[in-house]
Amino acid sequence: MEKRPLQTSNAANMPSKTIEEMYQKKSQLEHILLRPDTYVGSIEKHTQNLWVYENDEMVHRSISYVPGLYKIFDEILVNAADNKQRDPSMDSLKVIIDPEENTVSVYNNGDGVPVEIHQEEKVYVPELIFGHLLTSSNYDDNVKKTTGGRNGYGAKLTNIFSTEFIIETADGRRLKKYKQVFSNNMGTKSEPVITKCKATDNWTKVTFKPDLEKFKMTYLEEDVVALMKKRVLDMAGCLGKTVKVELNGTLIRFKSFRDYADLFLKCAEKSKPTPLPRIHAKVGDRWEICVSLSDGQFQQVSFVNSIATIKGGTHVDYITNQITTYVMNKVNKKKKDANVKAHTVKNHLWVFVNALIDNPAFDSQTKETLTTRQASFGSKCDVPESMLKDVEKSGIVDTLLSWADFKQSKDLKKTDGTKTQRIRGIVKLEDANDAGGRNSEKCTLILTEGDSAKALAMAGLSVVGRDHYGVFPLRGKLLNVREASSKQIMDNEEIQNIKKILGLQQNKEYTNVKSLRYGHLMIMADQDHDGSHIKGLLINFIHSFWPSLLKVPSFMVEFTTPVIRASHSNGTILSFYSMPEYEAWRERLGNSAASWKIKYYKGLGTSTPKEGREYFRDLDKHKKDFIWEDDFDGNAIEMAFSKKKAEDRKIWMRNFEPGTCRDHKEKLINYKDFVNKELILFSRADLQRSIPSMVDGLKPGQRKILFCSFKKKLFKEIKVGQFIGYVSEHSAYHHGEQSLASTIIGMAQDFVGSNNINLLKPNGQFGTRNLGGKDHASSRYIYTELNTVTRCLFHENDDKLLEYLNEDGRSIEPNWYIPIIPLVLVNGSEGIGTGWSSYIPNYNPREIISNVRHLLNGEEMVPMDPWYKGFRGTIEKSAKEGGYIVNGEVVEIDEQTFKITELPIRKWTQDYKQFLESITDGTPNVKDPLIEDFRQNGDDAIIDIEIKMKAEKIATIMQEGLFKKFKLTTTISTSNMHLFDAEGKIKKFETPEQILEEFYPLRLEYYEKRKKYILANLQRLLLILDNKVRFILGVVNGEIIVSNRKKADLLIELKQKGFTPMPKKGKSAEPQVAGANDDNSEENEDAEQETVSRSVSVEGATWGDYEYLLSLPIGTLTLESVQKLLDEKTDKEKEFEVLTGTPTTSLWLKDLDELEKKLDELDSKDAEEDRKRSSQASKANGFATKPAKKPPQPRKNTKKAKNVEPENSSMEIENDVEVAKPKGRASSKNIQKEADEDILSLQERLAAYNLESSGEKSGANAMESEEPVPAGKKQVNKRGGAKKKSSTIVLESDSDNEVHDVDDDDDFEVQPKAAPVKKGGRKPAAQNAKKAPAAPKKRNVVTKQSLGQKLLTDMLQPAESTGTSPEKKVRKMRESPFNKKSGSILGRAAGKDISPIADLSGGSVSNSSPNNAEDEVVEIAPQPARARPQRANRAQTIYVVSDSESEDDSDEDAELSDFEEDDD
Repeated sequence: MEKRPLQTSNAANMPSKTIEEMYQKKSQLEHILLRPDTYVGSIEKHTQNLWVYENDEMVHRSISYVPGLYKIFDEILVNAADNKQRDPSMDSLKVIIDPEENTVSVYNNGDGVPVEIHQEEKVYVPELIFGHLLTSSNYDDNVKKTTGGRNGYGAKLTNIFSTEFIIETADGRRLKKYKQVFSNNMGTKSEPVITKCKATDNWTKVTFKPDLEKFKMTYLEEDVVALMKKRVLDMAGCLGKTVKVELNGTLIRFKSFRDYADLFLKCAEKSKPTPLPRIHAKVGDRWEICVSLSDGQFQQVSFVNSIATIKGGTHVDYITNQITTYVMNKVNKKKKDANVKAHTVKNHLWVFVNALIDNPAFDSQTKETLTTRQASFGSKCDVPESMLKDVEKSGIVDTLLSWADFKQSKDLKKTDGTKTQRIRGIVKLEDANDAGGRNSEKCTLILTEGDSAKALAMAGLSVVGRDHYGVFPLRGKLLNVREASSKQIMDNEEIQNIKKILGLQQNKEYTNVKSLRYGHLMIMADQDHDGSHIKGLLINFIHSFWPSLLKVPSFMVEFTTPVIRASHSNGTILSFYSMPEYEAWRERLGNSAASWKIKYYKGLGTSTPKEGREYFRDLDKHKKDFIWEDDFDGNAIEMAFSKKKAEDRKIWMRNFEPGTCRDHKEKLINYKDFVNKELILFSRADLQRSIPSMVDGLKPGQRKILFCSFKKKLFKEIKVGQFIGYVSEHSAYHHGEQSLASTIIGMAQDFVGSNNINLLKPNGQFGTRNLGGKDHASSRYIYTELNTVTRCLFHENDDKLLEYLNEDGRSIEPNWYIPIIPLVLVNGSEGIGTGWSSYIPNYNPREIISNVRHLLNGEEMVPMDPWYKGFRGTIEKSAKEGGYIVNGEVVEIDEQTFKITELPIRKWTQDYKQFLESITDGTPNVKDPLIEDFRQNGDDAIIDIEIKMKAEKIATIMQEGLFKKFKLTTTISTSNMHLFDAEGKIKKFETPEQILEEFYPLRLEYYEKRKKYILANLQRLLLILDNKVRFILGVVNGEIIVSNRKKADLLIELKQKGFTPMPKKGKSAEPQVAGANDDNSEENEDAEQETVSRSVSVEGATWGDYEYLLSLPIGTLTLESVQKLLDEKTDKEKEFEVLTGTPTTSLWLKDLDELEKKLDELDSKDAEEDRKRSSQASKANGFATKPAKKPPQPRKNTKKAKNVEPENSSMEIENDVEVAKPKGRASSKNIQKEADEDILSLQERLAAYNLESSGEKSGANAMESEEPVPAGKKQVNKRGGAKKKSSTIVLESDSDNEVHDVDDDDDFEVQPKAAPVKKGGRKPAAQNAKKAPAAPKKRNVVTKQSLGQKLLTDMLQPAESTGTSPEKKVRKMRESPFNKKSGSILGRAAGKDISPIADLSGGSVSNSSPNNAEDEVVEIAPQPARARPQRANRAQTIYVVSDSESEDDSDEDAELSDFEEDDD
């Protein structure tokens, strides 16, 4: 059998055909009939839900139709409509559909088809376009047409699929009427019949009989006829009122496209309770739109050049996208967590579009979808704003918000909890044993503020047990769920855990707690403002999702702990739950408070486990139940936490009254009281942290830093990291260290756009304008100190006038400082708090000073504009009220290149560089580059960017504006200047002048207070001086015997002799504060001594009343001291008279002059630095010649700072007196030059008080002859030697009652007449001397005693020379080997008596109290070291000298200096 190759089954079964039979060529006509779906669509029946017209209304129903049949009817109809575009005079369209005769005719007037023979095709034009395929008038794509025909098939397809096709047309121009009949699917045609017609006859009529057999039909079915009728109505809607459309002789009346859309909407409204919106707009001549709402499924009815695009297309997307984007933005703005997308909005729209498009392109010959790109439409359609707003108001926004809520609720349900016995997988949960069981109603979940609070609760569980109590710690503050998105809530692990632990189910209404795992929710938070906020956030969380739960009695519970606990020496312990409660108890206590010790409990972590167990033993006392009284409770919660209630919160905050707090004794708390009496305290504190005071321009954190700077006398640099610790300790700062570091750094920054006057110095890398200060170094690497100008702004004499706050039993910063000009205008401010935000730009301090002067002179102020130090651009007023335009600076180099030399304020260099890269050619992903390249030539402070634009972009850039295109312009507004006024109330200021007007009377009032305060102190001081003179004379003359007497007798005598009692301004009796004892040990010692002093009292007089006399050093009981005191009294009387006659305004003007002088100095310094920088930059760029090489500097100068004035390191801040002094002769030349001026100044001051005594002259000789001779030299110039001597100078302070800071005059602070000094006294303002190195402390006690004994015998003798020769003194006066500061500068001051000074120093140690708040030491740079003498020599010299300077005296002075230093 013959083998055959394998074949397919089809091939095997197919009868054999010839090649001709297998491969055929068809004519186009045959091809259309054979494959009709390519041309007219399917010829099979389709069932689809479509709109049809029947019974005079539109109906949306399921119909069966043949798309091909519908298409051939549509082709003729569209041809008729196209004629309207060719001839606008067309005003009639008549359609007759006769199902019985299977006939359809379409008539339209207007220009008919030309009845003329086509010269190329040699046939009449009507026959050509209706009987020949691929003929059309639409082939010229260079001509923009808005007709439906395009491909040359159209009417020919109708002819082909008809058994009979009759074309009739009247051509009035040619006066010819044409008629021709085609039959047999365009296979047969009759000869055209041409007759005459009138010139007014212009029309076309097509009548055809569909070949139903081709569509597998026997008659025109009802569904097809209904669809055809609907299509005729489409034409009426598209053509509008300019064309009368008739269907089977009935006129269809549509005035506009809106009436057409109304047919659809009326049908849809039958199933809706409310009518649908109809928002209509006609945009130009080519677009007509109508918008309504759908049922969650997008619907559209659209037409392109009268063609029904039943599937839409690009024209529908073009319109819909504009609407959906607008609505989407509105919805998401209204509810930020809605997260509505454009497609969601689209699903709720019903859009009707009628458009005329140039040369439209479709997806197929059936023309169901437009594919033409938007750019090729030939027209633009921007949906009018009014229409978009109407759509927004149509109800779609509410619908979408409801949809978003539903979707969120659905999502949140996924995280619902259930009532189960055990929960696994929640870290840190300590579940109650009975939670989720039959006793779950009795269970309480304790939510604690952090893990430390959880530890306290766990300690308490040992008392109440674990069966009914569970504990779960919160990590910080809970999310404010009221404004949060569902994604935020779902992603918040803490919220999900709480839901699971409690068994909460989303949107469930709770009338009881039986379905929950816990019956009570207890909040255990700190008793501070942040603790109140945490309580509020938890209540807000429950109220947002389950408001019914808050109405369940005792569901929400609070656990309160004491704020303060007071313990008595007898063991009594009292607890206070609010500060007002404690203050009331303290007042009732009176002077018996000293026997109580108090402890502040700022957080739950302060309580010990033992105390925790005590709390839980008395649980009823510590547990407070929240109760729901009425809807006002819910309104209060919503007002506090909803962003929509911002205005209500402002009213709430304005009505705040200081002293507001809730009664902690009440067992029940309603939510309204919680919000209005507790939560408001947090909001108030939050606002104060965010918005500065009008008075000093500072926020609390900044004020604490300034307070500590003044307290520490921060004139030497300190590491920021260490200063943070100091501020935290001394100002009760309760927030994070990082926050404090940022504030300190911010106060020290001085780059352009930061501070006009930085209150602290930036010693290190504090940030630059490159990153807006974010490029600062870590706080452990940088140093700071007070700026020299700061004390000019905040005058020291005002410090005593301020109201200082008290926290944790210690005095901290004041309510506000009172600068001499409003600092908030100098450095500006920005912040957002509860209810308010604030923005204040910087202003020129010199303009502010000038306006203050105007006010002082009763003149009008000059309006001020924002000003930033170092900014080289322009700031101009804008058209907007209170607005300013800030422009950078540009220099044109050539037509294509320009240089940017300044950026707008707070546009940082790095950010701008990134912007430039985004528009530079060659950068990845840059679509439309504007510049070829740019170069940066600037540094950390200077902006210098050279930009080369692309040549082809220059015209566009210049047309739009160079500054705008390159983002070199920004705006500043002064419309949001909110500040706290002097009374602590928030206030809005419209202009900077308003701030100055508010500041002026307050500052003037404080100048008046300052003057009164100084005068009162001067009066007191004069009285003290008068009494001292009488007392000293009484002692010297033997009228008053001090030694070997009882204190009581001495007090009686002083009282009888009429000495004025001057009681110390001691503290009232206060309870001891735990942790506050080591804040200032000297104060405590002083208090103890004062207590001892009070114990000695006779006839109402106490030791403290006369301590200013009885504590006088023995060395002051001399006639020289009397003379000095008399001179001082004279000076003070003059000072009193001068100040009394000085107007208050003069004090202010004087301060302003000093401030301006200091600003001039700083400006000069800055100008010099800029000059140096510019010089260095030019050298770096090769523009300067090489500088001459500097001669080598002497070696000694390189070490002077190390040997004489060591800088404080990070370890030397708190106690910098322990400084090693150079030994031997090696450092004789390493003397600090700055000390020379100080010594000369002191010599001049001492010389001014020459009493012409022999003892003084002797002292002068001794000083001259004492000069040591350094190694390698025979002699030293006497004057030069005197200039470089150094030691410790202790200025006189006769008692603690003496007032030192009465004025800033140097003569008042330092009394150099005869220069007798004891320990204490104020540092002269002009001297910035370094502290003396510390002497060994162990020798002080012995020295004090011996020195005091020696001087007692000597000082009552006249101050005369003992006859000791200068030469002898040279031999005797040697340095002590135990104290390297033994050479006293007073012993070397020209023409001065030394003995009184030494005597006073000795007496100071013997008789003064160790705590003298005003005692300070002024020191001069150390004397060059001499060879160390033997100890025996030192002992021999002690008793040789009588009244003149002895080596021991100077030695003693140096040693005592260690006790006189106190930085704090």
